[in-house]
Amino acid sequence: MPDYANLPDARDESGHLIRELHGITLAQILEYLVAHYGWPELDRRIRINCFAVNPSIKSSLTFLRRTPWAREKVEELYIRTRTAEVLAKK
Repeated sequence: MPDYANLPDARDESGHLIRELHGITLAQILEYLVAHYGWPELDRRIRINCFAVNPSIKSSLTFLRRTPWAREKVEELYIRTRTAEVLAKK
């Protein structure tokens, strides 16, 4: 698990720490990242084929659910992106 100790304690709209991923599904994480970055930028940031070759939410979820190291990278990008987004609004 990545070390998030250096990240500030950003909280989502419900008051939960973002880094805890409380109540957030992998599908929600992926949909957020695709909406925020798009497939090409997501592929640039996390080099995995499911983001580069005929990307779709369904195929990416299948891969990420079977591949812990890739899921960890996606979750880490989500936490860092959401934290920055919440802190920018303050």
